[in-house]
Amino acid sequence: MGMQRGTGRRRARTSWLAALALLVLHICAFASAATAQAPLRLTPGDSSFPLSPSLTYWHDAQASAGVTQAFQRAEAGQFAPLPDGNPAFGFQTGAYWFYLPIENGQPNETRWLLVQEYALSDSLDLFLRYPDGRIEHQAGGDHVPFEDRFIRYRYPNFRLDLPPGQRVELLLRVQSESSMQVPLVLYTPKAFAELMRDAQFSTGLYYGIVLALLCYNFVLWLMLRDAGYFWYLLHTAAFGLVLFTLNGYGFEYFWPNWPWMADVAVPLSICLALIGMQQFSRSFLDLRERWPVGNRVSLALIGLFVLLGIASVWLPYSTSTPLASRMVLLGVLWIIVAAIVMLRRGYRPARLFLLAWSLFLAGTAAFTLLAFGILPRNFWTHNGVQIGSALEMLLLSLALGSRYAGLRNENIRIVQETNEKLERSVIDRTRQLRTAMAQLGEANVQLREYSRRDPLTGAFNRRHFHEALRETMQARGIDGKPLALLLLDLDHFKQINDAYGHLAGDDCLNAVARCLEEVAQPRGGLAARFGGEEFVLVLPGADAQAALQAAEAVRLRIQQQCVESQGHSIRLSASIGVHTIDGTQPVSPEDAIRLADEALYRAKREGRNCVRHSISAA
Repeated sequence: MGMQRGTGRRRARTSWLAALALLVLHICAFASAATAQAPLRLTPGDSSFPLSPSLTYWHDAQASAGVTQAFQRAEAGQFAPLPDGNPAFGFQTGAYWFYLPIENGQPNETRWLLVQEYALSDSLDLFLRYPDGRIEHQAGGDHVPFEDRFIRYRYPNFRLDLPPGQRVELLLRVQSESSMQVPLVLYTPKAFAELMRDAQFSTGLYYGIVLALLCYNFVLWLMLRDAGYFWYLLHTAAFGLVLFTLNGYGFEYFWPNWPWMADVAVPLSICLALIGMQQFSRSFLDLRERWPVGNRVSLALIGLFVLLGIASVWLPYSTSTPLASRMVLLGVLWIIVAAIVMLRRGYRPARLFLLAWSLFLAGTAAFTLLAFGILPRNFWTHNGVQIGSALEMLLLSLALGSRYAGLRNENIRIVQETNEKLERSVIDRTRQLRTAMAQLGEANVQLREYSRRDPLTGAFNRRHFHEALRETMQARGIDGKPLALLLLDLDHFKQINDAYGHLAGDDCLNAVARCLEEVAQPRGGLAARFGGEEFVLVLPGADAQAALQAAEAVRLRIQQQCVESQGHSIRLSASIGVHTIDGTQPVSPEDAIRLADEALYRAKREGRNCVRHSISAA
């Protein structure tokens, strides 16, 4: 009996313990469910989802945690929401982990693309955990070769396979010496294609403006030889390189497999732009003559920027880039101070100059404050530097034009005063005028000659050929003499360019032009470059037999000549089409060229390196 009572008490205690354990399990399950993060549901009808409002993060200050520990912290609710939904944290040490469960509610879209819309992060590791416990890993960032990206795009991107109705956990680890900016967006393939199209348009518009300004002011600099235009070119080109690097195009096109250069390029290009900015400002404001103290300050800043640019090759990225970013604000502020001083001293060109740099300062300040995590990420802060710099470059170009106009007017005034003083020296002034007119006449003759010549070969160009052919055919109608037209094309010229390079190809074109001129000059003809590797020869007074002899002479000269270029001996051959016009045959220049061209193509079809006459094609 006693043993039965003891056994009963043990069974009762066991049942109570089991009930207590079951209660504890229910409480733990409830707590776990309460702390579990709600998944982001990809609802039908939407093709892109910004993840910042739903992301949680954890700052691993020592950068020592692994993926298992990170998942455990996320499950325990130890990840915090982004501060005000802002994915920009400024320059930080350690690693940042970002966590978000996703549930795909679009059965027709199982393949998605995750894009980090910031180009300068060093290392990104993406982990996807599926309901069966399987974990997939992908790596990105500019410390990974560009060709390893899923899509060859300037921003890091990852492929996500999201089965419909299943909860997939996304965990992203980011570690970078650059600014910690992690704006993540989830796209369908179609939406991403539309994004790339729009991005190409906007960036193409910006860099098109930069390129147009460079070309325009380069031509002005060549014409005017004004130092201001040269320093403007340096500033514009250098700052274009800065944005090319910040936007990820430098890593995409210039150094896709060179992580060290991806880090050094940002501070180095910023320092180069700062040097160009200060030199341009010194020249435009004429600080050396108008404000020597300000000129010395600008020179001191240039020296500081040179030293910083050299030091950035060895300094850590996390040190050199924030320092260079602060130097941009310092440099622009000093330029604005100098412009205000010059404006107060009555230098009128400084007004437009001051407006331009104020707009640039506003855009640069917005972008810099975003990099340090002070301002939130939006359209204006993200694109502020592009908008500000585009307006600044346009206004500076206008300011240069205005300054040049002012200088020109001042020169006119000085000339007028000088002329009034020199009225008694009419003879000397007339002599000077005659000399100037003679020089102008010589310049016009040279300019007319240059306009008739091909810049590469020195032969006559296509426009002059058309004019000469029309005049020759009109003269033929008067005197009744025949006329021959030879159209020549180098055989397999593209292979020469591909095998030996375009410089060797240029040498070959020059050699062919000399051969044509040697044949044309004794016969009173005209040789011209028709376009590409095609040349044309006009022989007045030549009948079919004389034209064929001349064509064969040209072909043999080209075939027998060996062009020495770039350390190579290059053999050439040419196909030639000939068309002759007798003294009574009415034909237009266009028809003559067409018939010669048909004969040329027949020569190509029949084996190349030969001469064919248009009469044979009739």
